[in-house]
Amino acid sequence: MGTYIMLSKLTPEGRKTIKERPGRIKEVDQELEAMGLKVIKQYATLGPYDFVNIVEASDNETVGKISVDLCSRGTIEIMTLAAIPVDKFISSLKTVKRVKPKKTTKAKKDK
Repeated sequence: MGTYIMLSKLTPEGRKTIKERPGRIKEVDQELEAMGLKVIKQYATLGPYDFVNIVEASDNETVGKISVDLCSRGTIEIMTLAAIPVDKFISSLKTVKRVKPKKTTKAKKDK
């Protein structure tokens, strides 16, 4: 399972919905679970995004499909980021093989 960060902005319609029905936030979490995401943590935030969700999914395609489905409702805009655990990232940097650049020869100028 991969970890993803979903940054969400409510549209005017979305703000109206949660103002009238705050429980809708948890209902969406249940929908996400039914569609194949596991919600690890959710935060309401101040700033350019209204919510930050940390989720797990089997692959990028699943997250992409769910993001499109949610955004197509017109109540939310989502930016999804794939997240790599820091220890795994550090380990991958240690195994990267460096490729030496080839020496280039200067082209002769035509006179």
